[in-house]
Amino acid sequence: MKDPSRSMAAALAAGLVVFASFPARAVTPSEQLSRYAAEAGRAPEAVRGRQFFTTVHGREWSCATCHGATPVVPGQHAGTGKAIGALAPAANGERFTDAAKTDKWFRRNCNDVVGRECTAAEKADTLAWLLSLTRGVPR
Repeated sequence: MKDPSRSMAAALAAGLVVFASFPARAVTPSEQLSRYAAEAGRAPEAVRGRQFFTTVHGREWSCATCHGATPVVPGQHAGTGKAIGALAPAANGERFTDAAKTDKWFRRNCNDVVGRECTAAEKADTLAWLLSLTRGVPR
C-alpha cells in the first residue's frame, strides 16, 4: 500500500516544478512608467528624459553613446562593441516588459553614465521620452 504522505509530497513537488516554469508576469512599458512616476512623486517629462539621455553626466558616456541619439535603431556598446537592440519600445517590443530586467539595466547603465543609480524621476523622464518615440522617427 502506498504511503499517502509520500504521494502528497510528490504531487506538491510536481506542482512546484510546473509553477516555477511559468515566467514572471509581463508588464507593459506604460506600467513601468507609472511605477517610476509613483516612486518619484511627480509626473514624468519627456523633454527632461531626452536631455538626460543625451547629456554626459560627469562620466565618459551618455546613454546616447551606446544607444544612439535616436534609439529607434540598434546601437553598439562603446566599450565592447557588442550590438544593442533598439531601445525605444516602438522599435523593439521586448523593451521594458520585464520589471526585474528593466531595473537591472537601469542600475548598470546609470552607474556607467552617472556614477550612481538613477533616481525614479530620471527613470520616469527617460522612459517617457523613449515612449514618445515612434519607429524610425524621433520626436
